Amino acid sequence: MDKVKIIKLDVKADNRGFVAEIVRDEDLENPNKKFGQIYVTTAKPGQTKGKHYHERKTEWFCVVKGKGLLTLIDKASNDRQEIKMGEDNMVAVQIPPNVWHAIKNTGDNEMYLLAYIDESFNPNDPDTIYEETT
Repeated sequence: MDKVKIIKLDVKADNRGFVAEIVRDEDLENPNKKFGQIYVTTAKPGQTKGKHYHERKTEWFCVVKGKGLLTLIDKASNDRQEIKMGEDNMVAVQIPPNVWHAIKNTGDNEMYLLAYIDESFNPNDPDTIYEETT
């Protein structure tokens, strides 16, 4: 999966907490494209979110609290990749079009996922293809 990009975040921490820049304009494939949307979602322990792919959208995931296992499957090659994310591995993962993705909360507490997608959700043209896979 050559198009999947994983960026190890530069986490700056002190006694007040931490800060990490998740997605910067230079990280985007086309920084002049119209801004999409940022969203946050949570998952209870053992729960999985996603189980879909997009034909044209690129998404960025970062688990900012808790632990998750991101599974990626390239629709063209069927290549599979799993990435541990969260408090033990602060990374941002770029998920290109046509890569099926699901993230499972592997921790004991609620997982918080911060995400950026390069196109706002449109219920009349969602570009979200749900698919159960193994």
